[in-house]
Amino acid sequence: MLFETSDRLGGVLQTERRDGYLIERSADMFTTREPWALDLCRRVGIESELIETNKQHRRAFVVHKGKLVPVPEGFTLMSPAKVWPILKTPLLSPFGKLRLAWEYFTPKKKDDADESLESFVTRRFGREAFDRLIQPLIGGIYTADPSLLSMQATLPQFIEMERKAGSLIAGVRGQGTGVRSQGSGARYGMFLAPRDGMQRLVDAVAAKLPPGVVRLNTRVERVSKVASGLSWQVDFASGAPQEFDALVLAASAPATGKLLEGTDAELAQLVQSIPQAGCNVAILGYRREEIAHPLDGFGFVVPTVENRRIIAGSFASVKYPGRAPDGKVLLRVFIGGALQPELLSLSDEETARIVQQELKELLGVIGEPEFCDVAHWHGAMPQYHVGHLEKVRQIEERVARIPRLAIAGNSYRGVGVPFCIHEGERAAESILSRLPSKSV
Repeated sequence: MLFETSDRLGGVLQTERRDGYLIERSADMFTTREPWALDLCRRVGIESELIETNKQHRRAFVVHKGKLVPVPEGFTLMSPAKVWPILKTPLLSPFGKLRLAWEYFTPKKKDDADESLESFVTRRFGREAFDRLIQPLIGGIYTADPSLLSMQATLPQFIEMERKAGSLIAGVRGQGTGVRSQGSGARYGMFLAPRDGMQRLVDAVAAKLPPGVVRLNTRVERVSKVASGLSWQVDFASGAPQEFDALVLAASAPATGKLLEGTDAELAQLVQSIPQAGCNVAILGYRREEIAHPLDGFGFVVPTVENRRIIAGSFASVKYPGRAPDGKVLLRVFIGGALQPELLSLSDEETARIVQQELKELLGVIGEPEFCDVAHWHGAMPQYHVGHLEKVRQIEERVARIPRLAIAGNSYRGVGVPFCIHEGERAAESILSRLPSKSV
């Protein structure tokens, strides 16, 4: 049985159609760098429905002094694969460019201790490259405080690159190190989406389930081991409790921790100690002639040092076809995050006013949008702070000691759609391996 608190499956994945627009209220694609999402699409029969990003405008912009400047070609998160675009970019001063180039000669870290993103990047590339280029690119993914974000938990490929090649510049050029850059900053060919939106994947999975196994609008209040220790009792907000052979908790860290309080107080505390941040997504539809910018990219990110009130913007109907009617544009703008949590408490009207003013200044937008919806994802963004993987190791050790229990979700080993799928599969495999064959 699957018990879902809300009235629909999919969690934050939510696709809507309105007057010819296809609106994603959270994630609008997944990466194939990790195979798990693509593999699931194949298993549920929708691989043929997957579409690639628009090949014409595969680039992004960074806001620099109030203007949109292209990310240097070949720069993927923190891997400068080409020299000339870095030399030409106005994003960095001459000194900033020299300091970035000096990364080639910067000694590698001598210990294996976890390190924050800010510490790692400033140590290797300098403050200016961090402030103007790398922080906004990664901030657009994790909406986290870079002084707290764990490198080991979020970007281990760059730690490995430094360890093996001694330099990220050397590593990305593959100077006999065997290290491959896995940064996704500009690898837009690795992103796919169902033609009809991310909800299509959720619906395809749900269609494969036996009838009657999903119960919506069902809030689980408590879980506990029965006296024999061989099964679990699940208590609901309404209705009689039920017993089950095994239990998978695939909720947020705060919700999972609360449910575990009666089973293992220390485990519950560990899970609940994973910080959470929030983000609002403003979704707007405009007539194309109302936007002065050529929209010749997939969107933009905003450095914290620009002191603006948005994190990033996505040109959703440029990135994928079929997202807006002819002659119209669908934009998505991200607000809040760990660095501006106060913006999450604004009303939808105030959020819309801020977003429209920012778009007016950055994109030359005139007039009113056809619509402006605000999706609220408060406490939906796990924060992988320094030491996160050690905390996850302790959590997994304690879970392994509890018979017939598994946990899953985006709070542990990855925040993207592929990681969520993989976590669910790992949890299912763990349960199956620990159950007697007659129970399977």
